[in-house]
Amino acid sequence: MPNGDLDKWLHHSFVAQDEAPNTRRRLTMSQRVNIALDVAKALDYLHHHGEVPIVHCDLKPSNVLLDDDMVAHVADFGLSRFIPKTVNHSTEETSTSMGMKGTIGYIPPEYGMDGNVSIQGDVYSYGVLLLEMFTGKRPTDSSFQGGQTLQSYVAACYPDRIMEIIEPTLLPMDNGFSCDEIDAGKLQECMVSIFRVGLQCSQESSRARMGIRSAIRDLEAVKDVLRKLAGVSLQQEHRYIE
Repeated sequence: MPNGDLDKWLHHSFVAQDEAPNTRRRLTMSQRVNIALDVAKALDYLHHHGEVPIVHCDLKPSNVLLDDDMVAHVADFGLSRFIPKTVNHSTEETSTSMGMKGTIGYIPPEYGMDGNVSIQGDVYSYGVLLLEMFTGKRPTDSSFQGGQTLQSYVAACYPDRIMEIIEPTLLPMDNGFSCDEIDAGKLQECMVSIFRVGLQCSQESSRARMGIRSAIRDLEAVKDVLRKLAGVSLQQEHRYIE
């Protein structure tokens, strides 16, 4: 893909082939929300729109590729599994067995216990990925000590101090306006919503996790608010110029 994978954008700053080596680009807030929605919709398609559900089993930033338009595509289905539908189980509950595979930090805890994979396992990985996208920290970050995880790191600040753990480059809005200039309260509400989705998707218990369709609904609402905030800032800029 022309724009590489999400991991490079999150942790290394992406450099295009036709740009100078010292040219670094970071994802904006709106781009991250759009990418998060693209990935969630891809999972929804895999889980609910085929003849049988497909579980990816290795969702992580390096397996999310970005095209020319910064649209995200889930890649690398080497560990994926088909989940046979049964008469006695809903799609949410069916599972199939596999050996312990995947990437540390993104593997749901139940995979290490019984080896059974389910679509809720992908939801767990998605929750971790979402938290990573907006904190800038990997689930295996060296700063996590004494049993601390990315989830507990976020939960400790949720919801009142959530702005303290956001990736610093996200604090200015896309058009250059600061949080104070675009309504910091609304921006914080958006971030609380995003982190709520991430935390609920990455619950220890698979039954306690948010469904991927609910995640899409909540993130679409965030996208709408951010679009309106950006519009207000542009109107303010026009007024100042006049």
